[in-house]
Amino acid sequence: MTIYRLSETCAVASQIRPDDVAALAADGFTTIICNRPDGEDFGQPAAAAIATECEAHGIAFHDIPVGRSGLTMDLVERFRDAVAASPGLVLAYCRSGQRSSVLWQASGSP
Repeated sequence: MTIYRLSETCAVASQIRPDDVAALAADGFTTIICNRPDGEDFGQPAAAAIATECEAHGIAFHDIPVGRSGLTMDLVERFRDAVAASPGLVLAYCRSGQRSSVLWQASGSP
């Protein structure tokens, strides 16, 4: 997993795994946003498995999947709200980080 910083408060990454969450918490991330639909690839961990690990490590988790229909204003607003509600660093992930980057840019989030 490679993390790309988009700003002082937001970063994006490719698919994370449940066992990555402890390290992300240690790195100071307080919010994780999943922008990938479940079942997109064989072997991909379900968002619920990552959410469970986030809960165990005191990290807020938001499931805001960007599917085949692409971005919608609802997704942009939900992303913006999740970032605004975060008390610290936010990591958004999808398959490669690209959808998360586009969503971050469209949301105007810091």
